[in-house]
Amino acid sequence: MDGESDSDVEQLDLVPKKNSTSVVWKYFGYKTTDTEQTNVICKMCKQGHFKATDGNTSGLRDHLKRKHQKEHAETVRVQGPPRVNAQSTAATAPKQTTIGQAFHKGAPYEKTSKRWKDITDAVAFYVAKDMQPIQSVENKGFVRLMKTVDPRYQVPSRKYFSTKAIPQMYTECREKVQQEIQNVQFFATTSDLWSSRTSEPYMSLTIHFIHKWKLQSACLQTIYFPVDHTGELIAHGLRDLLQGWGLKEENMICMTTDSGANMVKALDLNAWTRLQCFGHRLHLAIEKSAKDPRVDRTVSILKKMVSAFSFSWKKKRELARLQTEMKLPPHKLITDSPTRWGSKLAMIERVLEQEKAISEILKADKKTRCLVPGYNEKDVMESVVKALGPLRDFTDALSGEDYVSVSYVKPVLHLFKEHLLKADDDDTDLSGEMKMTILNYLTDKYKDPKTENCWIWLHLLIQGSK
Repeated sequence: MDGESDSDVEQLDLVPKKNSTSVVWKYFGYKTTDTEQTNVICKMCKQGHFKATDGNTSGLRDHLKRKHQKEHAETVRVQGPPRVNAQSTAATAPKQTTIGQAFHKGAPYEKTSKRWKDITDAVAFYVAKDMQPIQSVENKGFVRLMKTVDPRYQVPSRKYFSTKAIPQMYTECREKVQQEIQNVQFFATTSDLWSSRTSEPYMSLTIHFIHKWKLQSACLQTIYFPVDHTGELIAHGLRDLLQGWGLKEENMICMTTDSGANMVKALDLNAWTRLQCFGHRLHLAIEKSAKDPRVDRTVSILKKMVSAFSFSWKKKRELARLQTEMKLPPHKLITDSPTRWGSKLAMIERVLEQEKAISEILKADKKTRCLVPGYNEKDVMESVVKALGPLRDFTDALSGEDYVSVSYVKPVLHLFKEHLLKADDDDTDLSGEMKMTILNYLTDKYKDPKTENCWIWLHLLIQGSK
């Protein structure tokens, strides 16, 4: 330090910086001989050669922070954090957006741009896949959502989606499916007639085929079918559907349908092998077995009971309270659906599960005391559960799309005959009669030689793949 030793520096009296206001200068000064005040010296450690050009104290603060934490904390407390250099701030500050850039950011996408096409395709997919009303693209909530997601995107009108976007998506999807099935050698189909919620009639056709030993399924078409549903017209419509997709009738192993007389006649007219829908057959068999006065009366009482709870929030509240008090599962009651036999079984099982709480609530109301299940009703419910309970899982298992479910039919019928529907010493008269009715019905309906041929063909096909 200008040729002086550390001991010389320690004996020096340091003078403060001229016209200084920063608290940092409390800990720094200059030698009396340094009239130009160019070399700053620390008063604590006597270290020198600091620079404070134009009053910049950043280097001094840094020294305090590294060497003298206590003094540094004091400067921060008194004066606050260091100021940012104006030049560095200007260098790092974001540049002001030009007028041209501002207009560009606010301008809507061109309809020929990739971004606009990608978003529009996504909206069309949402409408089609989730079966949303096309009108929803003009709803205020949806428009606001898209404006928030991307302010530059303008949602097209519903007419655009109905006349261009969705038809284009259908065309692309059809071409893709057409390519997948054009080389299929053998296939099976499923067809059904159904009505929409507005009672408009439709007919659907689904194809099932094996590709690389994995089952593939595709709904080829759902057409509006406003004509009379006679066997002749249905036969003609089904043949047109196959021809429209370039599928040969001789390569179709079988078609699965329900047991409607018009569908049966249509396939006979076309000379096609018909495979009965097992789920539909099982439903009819169980409904036939339940046509017993005892079951009808009990089911009628249970439906009225469930209805009493459905339309009374007080009974629902009381049921929830008693479930907690009696340590019952917090389950809601289930009603019977005419088209699903499993719902009848589920309703009965739920009533048996909640019987204590239900009875207590119904007894407290004069209008519903008559709905409390008696011993006879309980016996009927237990008999129905014993007969139908083991059959619960077979409807879903034989309606799968990821495996060849037809191969399950014959083993399942054998299982029914030898185990699940076999007479048991513990059976009541009612449960035994229901089992026998179901078994006889299924056995009779699946004794058709054509059905046997389908199973034999499938067995040989699977054996040949091994």
